[in-house]
Amino acid sequence: MALPVNIDQLLNGNIVEWERLDFKQGWNPEDVMHTMCAFANDMHNWGGGYIICGIAEQDGRPILPPAGLDINQIDKIQKELVQLSALIQPTVSYVAEPVVCQDKNILILWVPGGDNRPYKAPSALGKDALKQGRRYYIRKGSVTCIADAEDERRLLALTNKIPFDDRICHQADLKHLSKLLIADFLQEVGSSHNEEDIANMTIEQLGWDMQIIGGTSEYLKPKNVGVLFFTKDPEQFIPGARIEIVRYGKEPSEVFEEKILHGPIHKQLTEALGYLKNQIIVEKVQKVQGQAPAKRAFNYPYEALEEIVCNAVYHKSWDDRNPIEINIYADHITIFNIEGPVPPLTNADMQKEHVICRNYRNRRIGDLLKELDLTEGRNTGFPKIYREIRRNGSPMPIFETDERNMHFIATLPIHEMFLSDEGEIITSRDNESDTNFTKGFTIDEIKKKCSELTDRQAEILHLISLDNTITSQKISQKISHKNAVSSRTIIKEMNILQQMGILHRDGSKKDGIWIVFI
Repeated sequence: MALPVNIDQLLNGNIVEWERLDFKQGWNPEDVMHTMCAFANDMHNWGGGYIICGIAEQDGRPILPPAGLDINQIDKIQKELVQLSALIQPTVSYVAEPVVCQDKNILILWVPGGDNRPYKAPSALGKDALKQGRRYYIRKGSVTCIADAEDERRLLALTNKIPFDDRICHQADLKHLSKLLIADFLQEVGSSHNEEDIANMTIEQLGWDMQIIGGTSEYLKPKNVGVLFFTKDPEQFIPGARIEIVRYGKEPSEVFEEKILHGPIHKQLTEALGYLKNQIIVEKVQKVQGQAPAKRAFNYPYEALEEIVCNAVYHKSWDDRNPIEINIYADHITIFNIEGPVPPLTNADMQKEHVICRNYRNRRIGDLLKELDLTEGRNTGFPKIYREIRRNGSPMPIFETDERNMHFIATLPIHEMFLSDEGEIITSRDNESDTNFTKGFTIDEIKKKCSELTDRQAEILHLISLDNTITSQKISQKISHKNAVSSRTIIKEMNILQQMGILHRDGSKKDGIWIVFI
């Protein structure tokens, strides 16, 4: 089985917190067994972790180039892993994949957070090991250790408390999982699964690789995380799995526009962010008498708004039937979410600029969003929000929850420059200056200027020229009525256009824009 993550990003700590990575220079079965047990116990609902054998570490960081493992040793190790996982009670599930890193052979183990916590492992290996009994192992920072009395109490309290996103969805079947959506996700995150492998794999095989299915051989079902990300209509099985955007007029009772988003939750999130960026965020310029530079500000700093919306998806209680609500008023925006922050965080904690949360409600949703670069999960959210607020000169945000942490409301007041009629509004549609990007090229115009392009490439450029934040999935949907084209094919065409120098990506995958040069 292959790992559903990008190996290079994993080793650089870009998509997984360092606390969830454990580097081993060689093969130490006893040490590996204890760490497997600790990741399966998943004290903080992080989603388990990764053990990388063949790479030494210093202060929790990898030492590269790797020392590597003997290629002949890897097959023996994989057989030994089966025995080690059986020694842990209950038996731990894992995914192991040999990988070549900088011309050296290494082995990566992914141990997801277990469904049957708590887990115990023998304190040592050998024929008399079990006479000493089994112990609970947990992670503290980047170290695996034996749980003390208080840790044991907390660990036992987690028994049968499997997060909602990691539970089986009894209402859905494997046939409801979309292989195309799974393939698009794996390609987007740069997984080691290649296109040919995916084409030859069944939904069941892909589901086990990604740990989005569960149950027994006679009763295999998707997990809720699989339903939320990889079914075309998650609300069919999980009511309330949607984002609602309501835009009000000058009077709060006057609804100007209502936008209800459906489909896989990461697609909803991307669409919501695109709407906010292109339809709501505007810039204003005011000339100041006696000063050469004019005052400039956005009505809302996009990066702060983006962080709040992403975290609403990450931390929502998805078993609640209420949707995520984004309400846009004349002078502020609110993001409403059910439930509130995970205890022991309180409303008083929400008033601090640096909020430390060690427990996560949705460990698997967080993992997939991090792989898509949509969230980080490193307690950086609040500091980033306040930093962007100050950079734009906006009023401070307001974060609120109730006494029982049953809901969460984030309020972003509009920048004071937008409370008066002074100054000039510059929208994203007006501000096309400093680049060769022009909106609205027709297909004929594109073909006339670039005769070497195929019809499909010209249509892709046409759609990008209309929306510089459009995704490959959206392009696929817009042209599929003519001849079905997968988003994987669209990505290949866009790569060709970039190599030709006609298409350029300005900014990151998450919040950048496309620029067309013709």
